[in-house]
Amino acid sequence: MTLKVLIPAAGRGTRAGLPYPKTLFPVHGKPILARILDVVAGYDSMPTVVASAEGSEAISDYLSREGRAIDLIMQERPLGMGDAVLSFNKSSSYMAAEHILLLWGDLPFIMPGTIESLVKAHTSGCYDFTFVTKQTKCAYTRVERDAQNRVIAVRETREEGLSLYQGERDVGLFVFRKRLVMDLLREELPGKRGGSTGEHGFLYIIRHLVARGFRVEGLPIAEEIELRSLNHLSDLEMDAS
Repeated sequence: MTLKVLIPAAGRGTRAGLPYPKTLFPVHGKPILARILDVVAGYDSMPTVVASAEGSEAISDYLSREGRAIDLIMQERPLGMGDAVLSFNKSSSYMAAEHILLLWGDLPFIMPGTIESLVKAHTSGCYDFTFVTKQTKCAYTRVERDAQNRVIAVRETREEGLSLYQGERDVGLFVFRKRLVMDLLREELPGKRGGSTGEHGFLYIIRHLVARGFRVEGLPIAEEIELRSLNHLSDLEMDAS
């Protein structure tokens, strides 16, 4: 299969109190975006990064200084993660892609072995949508399964006004069939707009995939450290040196 990498990195860093995109925040001396690009290097020689209008120049300048080859595209307005994923249609990789490896742009600790296991499971199982999960004491998303332990939905606590809970959540790492998911994101489906922000979400499409009979799998293979992302500087509990 032809697999292309997509990294939505349109977070402006305002909630974290940063004057630059949060994907450029240094962790152990290396920006988060650089860490992500390193772990996906073996899957795509020209990954696509989605930046905000405000942050695209800073990200472009950094990539130029480092000599990294990526396709940088802009999300004109902050309309949500679903809209950021749809922005992939502006990428030079769009036509060639059969499957997309998607990682949120604020995840500094995703491990190569986790990605390898995800891609292998997705390919060998002939799944349409596969994602990584982890049991945690404070789940910001809720993975729901039926009596046969099959994934039936993933719910976002913030958008649905739900309390955090102890259970299974996704970690922001996915592989899926491009055409199938992009078509669903373009439809006006229940749950498309978040109840809290009104933004176009992404995880809502999982229940629609399941309802239409497509093959969805959630793999509980993440390590605890892979759950850590950057919303506030305290989330990473390390300095920016």
